[in-house]
Amino acid sequence: MSSPVPVVLTFAGNDPSGGAGIQADIEALASQGCHCAPVITALTVQDTRDIHSLAPIDGILVAEQARAVLEDMPVAVIKIGLLGSVDIIENIHAVLIDYPDIPVVLDPVLASGNGSELVDEETLDAMLKLLLPHTTLLTPNSLEVRSLAPEGDTLEACAMALLAHGTEFVLVTGTHENTQHVVNHLFGNNRLLESFTWERLAGSYHGSGCTLASACAGLLAQGLEPFGAVHEAQEYTWETLKQGYRLGMGQQLPNRLFWARPEEL
Repeated sequence: MSSPVPVVLTFAGNDPSGGAGIQADIEALASQGCHCAPVITALTVQDTRDIHSLAPIDGILVAEQARAVLEDMPVAVIKIGLLGSVDIIENIHAVLIDYPDIPVVLDPVLASGNGSELVDEETLDAMLKLLLPHTTLLTPNSLEVRSLAPEGDTLEACAMALLAHGTEFVLVTGTHENTQHVVNHLFGNNRLLESFTWERLAGSYHGSGCTLASACAGLLAQGLEPFGAVHEAQEYTWETLKQGYRLGMGQQLPNRLFWARPEEL
């Protein structure tokens, strides 16, 4: 079955502020010319400042949402964001086993933008053992990569450890590093493949990680190779941040639909 528009199935939580989670995925994927099939993994109480509480969906219901789509539509890529529980991870793992030929982009959401932890050690271990072996591209920030691979004494060593878990590529973003510019590193084939340097923008942004991972997924769905998808997704994400806006009292929001703004405004 062919599709006029690439379909990306995304597992993510619902963010009522509209800055991150499912809405970020939908907007970023639409910007890449893709259809987003959203599977809710958790309901959250959050705003632009922090996540105040999180209620994971039953793992079986998460898997049933995904299977309903997978049995009906030609899904080109699967993108995974907020997970919420070991139960959810185990059920997503079962889905991935049944669809081994679909590329997977995993954004390991371990904490809120304000630093509140969202996963425990058991959930982290399940992610490493059950999801990474099926992951095409992992997109942690520098804090997340250190949490996922605490045995590594450098970012590169952490990335190598994650590649050893089975993921094909690791894109480590450097927004949390104390550097003049933001430097992102792409690893694969047991080595550093490329470093990307971007102007550091002022402030912080709610949903930037979701935006980047979803843009990568959308571009992979459009047929780009991983390196090209990663590069173009970073360009898109940086522009969403540059043109971001503040609607709440916390972080700014990426303007993921900046391209739809009339030029005369």
